[in-house]
Amino acid sequence: MEVKILSKKLIKPSSPTPSHRRHLTLTPVDRLAPPIKASNIFYYPAKGSSPADDVERRNRLETSLSETLTRFYPLAGRYTRESHSVDCGEFTTSLASVQVTVFACGGETVGVRIRHSVVDGFTAAHFISAWATASREGIDEPRPSPKIFGADKVVTRRFIFDGANISSLKAAACGPSFKRAPSRVEAVTALIWRALMAVSRAKHGRLRTSLASHAMNLREKIVPPLPGICCGNLYTEGGKFKEPVSREDVLLTVIKSTNELHEALGKEDVDVYKFTSWCRFPFYGDDFGWGKPAWMTRCHTPVEMISLQDTECGDGIEAWVTLDK
Repeated sequence: MEVKILSKKLIKPSSPTPSHRRHLTLTPVDRLAPPIKASNIFYYPAKGSSPADDVERRNRLETSLSETLTRFYPLAGRYTRESHSVDCGEFTTSLASVQVTVFACGGETVGVRIRHSVVDGFTAAHFISAWATASREGIDEPRPSPKIFGADKVVTRRFIFDGANISSLKAAACGPSFKRAPSRVEAVTALIWRALMAVSRAKHGRLRTSLASHAMNLREKIVPPLPGICCGNLYTEGGKFKEPVSREDVLLTVIKSTNELHEALGKEDVDVYKFTSWCRFPFYGDDFGWGKPAWMTRCHTPVEMISLQDTECGDGIEAWVTLDK
């Protein structure tokens, strides 16, 4: 398929960043995030629009993105690795990039790529939803800016679990010793983990110690609670959280759980599988003004991980399994 690049632009915030917000130092939790750029692609079917409509749509996307970046100003800044900081007033480069692709059939995609060291999945979902709302409805009144808190070769395969199969899986997992039925994510995670353990056993000739970790959003675990628009990296990939965590103890909690995970990763006789779930994130509601996406995917990232996300209907799960080749 031939791809033709029509234009490239640097989109700046519609309003300058206030001087007291210009310099942002990443928190120690941000620095623990993997040095990758997380990407998503939203697929929109053809709507039978005219060339004039297409031009108006592109202009609307650019204008609304500029307005949204005013609220998410770090994404338009310049990252300095040496100082682990973001200059939110220097817009020569950007920590977020967007690509709009139009196909001959009239369908199109909107791709978004964001540097993980600045935001986590929760923030990325919030940013994309805010941009879609601005494109669809406009920004008539000023809105509060988000609060800033501080394998060489892999192969990816996609597996679909529909709602009926997940319900059967949950029913099979229930028993008299269980206090509650497993969630969709727990059921699918357990099934994939068991399959991976079977593969490991066949490969090594014995059952090895196996560890599964799930990325966890800490916003709901912190007391006092943080606002819903709190941005940054506020997650951990391991540990048990039966009790709420104070804001003062967040860093120590994340470091402890991260060290435990890295210790397991360093053992040759232990299999570690990293899961992350974007289920219940409102991606399928991201309407830029011409309808909701027919599909949303995550772009390939050269990291061993099992990523879970909702199917379009909302009751199924897509599992993107990326493992060492």
